[in-house]
Amino acid sequence: MSLQKLSHIFTKIVFIALRTNLFHIVLSSILLTFVSSTLYSQELPKKSVSISAEKQQDSLKVGIKNVVKANDTIKKDSVAKKKPLLEGQIKHKAKAYTKIDQKKKQTILYDEAEVYYKDIELKAGVIVIDYDKDEVYAGRLKDSAGVYTQFPYFKQGENVVEPDSIRFNFKTKKALIWNSRTDQGEFKVKGEITKRENDSVYFIKNARFTTSKNIEHPEYYFLARKIKLVPGKKVVVGLTNMVIADVPTPIGVPFAYFPMTEESTSGIIIPTFGDTNARGYFLQNGGYYFALNKHYDLALLGDYYTNGSYAFRAESSYAKIYKFRGNFNFRYENQITGERGLPGYGKTNLYNIQWTHSPDQKATPNSRFSASVNLGSQKYFQSSFNQANNAQFLNNTLNSSVSYSRTFNSVPQVNMALTASHTQNSQTGKIDMTLPTLTASVDRIYPFAPKNGSKKGFVKNINFQYSLRGENRISTYDSLFFKPQMFKDAKNGLQHSIPISTNFKVFKYLSLSTSVNYLESWYMKTIEKKYNPVTNVVDNIENSGFDAFRTYNFSSQLGTTIYGTFKFGDDKKIQAIRHQMSPSIRYNYTPSFKRYYDTYVADANGKILDYTRFEQGIFGGPAKSYSNIIGFSLSNTLEAKVKDRDSTKVEPRKIKLLNSLNFSTNYNLSADKDTPAWSPLEMTGGTSFFKEKMNVNFGASLDPYAIDVNGKQLNIFNIDNGGSLFRLTRANLSLGYSLSSKKDSDKKQDSFNNKGLRSGGREDDLFGTTTDFSDNRESQFGKDDEETPFSGFFNAQLPWDLKLAYSLSYSNINREKKISNSSLMFSGNIDITPKWKAGVSSGYDFVQKGITSTQLRFERDLLSWRMDFNWQPQRDVWYFFIGISSSVLSDIKWEKRATPDRRL
Repeated sequence: MSLQKLSHIFTKIVFIALRTNLFHIVLSSILLTFVSSTLYSQELPKKSVSISAEKQQDSLKVGIKNVVKANDTIKKDSVAKKKPLLEGQIKHKAKAYTKIDQKKKQTILYDEAEVYYKDIELKAGVIVIDYDKDEVYAGRLKDSAGVYTQFPYFKQGENVVEPDSIRFNFKTKKALIWNSRTDQGEFKVKGEITKRENDSVYFIKNARFTTSKNIEHPEYYFLARKIKLVPGKKVVVGLTNMVIADVPTPIGVPFAYFPMTEESTSGIIIPTFGDTNARGYFLQNGGYYFALNKHYDLALLGDYYTNGSYAFRAESSYAKIYKFRGNFNFRYENQITGERGLPGYGKTNLYNIQWTHSPDQKATPNSRFSASVNLGSQKYFQSSFNQANNAQFLNNTLNSSVSYSRTFNSVPQVNMALTASHTQNSQTGKIDMTLPTLTASVDRIYPFAPKNGSKKGFVKNINFQYSLRGENRISTYDSLFFKPQMFKDAKNGLQHSIPISTNFKVFKYLSLSTSVNYLESWYMKTIEKKYNPVTNVVDNIENSGFDAFRTYNFSSQLGTTIYGTFKFGDDKKIQAIRHQMSPSIRYNYTPSFKRYYDTYVADANGKILDYTRFEQGIFGGPAKSYSNIIGFSLSNTLEAKVKDRDSTKVEPRKIKLLNSLNFSTNYNLSADKDTPAWSPLEMTGGTSFFKEKMNVNFGASLDPYAIDVNGKQLNIFNIDNGGSLFRLTRANLSLGYSLSSKKDSDKKQDSFNNKGLRSGGREDDLFGTTTDFSDNRESQFGKDDEETPFSGFFNAQLPWDLKLAYSLSYSNINREKKISNSSLMFSGNIDITPKWKAGVSSGYDFVQKGITSTQLRFERDLLSWRMDFNWQPQRDVWYFFIGISSSVLSDIKWEKRATPDRRL
């Protein structure tokens, strides 16, 4: 056999072996035969020559080396290996049986069949795997009653489809799905026929999508003839119309686009159309939402009325995990009433700014920046287009605070805080601000205490500290807010305080503390009083420049705690009562600082009066007369040990009978003969009943001195004037009672996310809930933590809650014996049926003999829809809303409202 023929045979064998799995086995034997044949053909001469065995062996070794070297220079095959038909292992199982048909190359799994391939999971009643077509078929089963069960369940990654049947190709990853059911965000989609192009694109024919929980029988759905679905990104639909209760409606669109991303996306906010008698037709709450990034967003909204009124709002929320979170709202309204050129025409500009910022305490433990701002026009909440804030309407106060604090972990520790605050009365328009308030303090220093060990005794407990307070205080009105006059009338000052104190035990059971406090106040403005004979008034002349005064005082307090236990026996229901008393005596001395006082002529008669140039300072002025006062106080608490109703518990249950009962009064040692020495006896107390569901607080002021016919206090004891030991001059009583059929009903609302609380609402809803017309996504009854399960027709549960608040104030300063305030407030909510909710907030004023501000609210749960009605009869305000509850389709709604008439 020639060398060329042998090489040809070798090539054929290698080519065949490459196409089989025997390549590695055959290659070695073929290569060895080829090498040996080649060597022999090259070494043997044409003539017969005898060759020794040693030479043959040497030649063979050389030939093998040459072949190996030649083999090293051969390049690798550039033809890519053919991919396997299946890139992963198929795992399967079934409950009834698994049948393998070798002839048809099929595997049949029956009853609770499951197939797993890479990230694909398929479950069904029956599954057929066709290896010849690289396909899998999944279908349902019919039970003995003729009902289909075990519907297919197809999952790839996070996408889930639940159809009637499915065909899937492992190779192309395409699928045909009949009656598919899938969840895409808040949408539930069911399609007649679905074609799966790949894991990113689905085409659906005759699909209906809804936010209803029941995809088979939804209360409403949108019927789309054609849909292109990109899971997790978007849904594009063709001709679509709305179907309500299986009744087609003419409400539809020729095409639509729905973003399906889990992250927020920018888009247009569709306005609400309506009309009012005062301002005509309107478009409200339309605008654009900017999804700037994952940390913050921005919504720009606006209103327009045909009478020329308009409004603008900017709302932004921001958050950074483990760092901070906050939101900012700015609202501006230009309100026009009446017709231009006619009587009654008016134009008003209103604004409101709200800002809330809250840091994570773990992010910066040594520093903290927080903000809670609510400021704006005086009548904003009474006249706003988009607000029906009944609580704010009655509260009449806007409060703001922005603060930064920092702790320096030195020895001693230093604390610093910078705060800006704002208080605004919406009735009077008065605004009080501090821009800013600076406070700083140095922790206590014990100069005589050992570094290690306890601090005992008078000397070792001597300590001092330093504190600083600076304020720039502004008092103005709404009309002058942020105008030059506002800053011109500002008052400012700094006050330094250095208290030196100590405490120690006296006679083992008495605690004695004493302190000396040094105060130094700095002002940049003082006054000078001069009588003006022309105007016959005293003028206050303002002098600019640094000035200061210094004061000091001494105080001491002696106190102890006494315990008393009254035992009734372990077999009694009330086993023991424990009484705790804490009496204390305090002494305070402040000398006179007359050197800071001057005189001025008060009238034309030459009357001379004293004054201090610091009397209009923010910290006040120094005292003219000395003070020498002894104070007495007594605090009491009462608790009982009661046998527990649960017989398995051995330890008795402790209950509070009296949370507090406090008495206090003062005696002025420096009082003259015409001035009463004793101050009124003040009494305060509080307790709770019914497992702390009812809270009771009370207080009274008892004056031991008599008064004359004009109400002036005399230096004569009331008992010596024919009266009782004490004269009741003032008393107050407040009760709060909370009842609920739900557990954890006292859970506080999150003021950060609740717009009503940020706008001045109350947690107890005694003044009613806040209705924000610009946001109807939230229920006015709040969110239920869990749904109440159905317990039968004869054991129906009706969740409810009730809050009661009663307040009473009594005044008898001048023997008027008048009840100045007596009112009962209540707020309650009840689920009339599992789908109907009703609530009321109202009250009765027993002094004015009238019903207080009332709010009635109703809500109907229409499954995936919600209907609300809110009515405030005193203000003639009502609001009606019906729409889809889901935020994805929150623009599909109808609402009507009546805002208060500003002329009333």
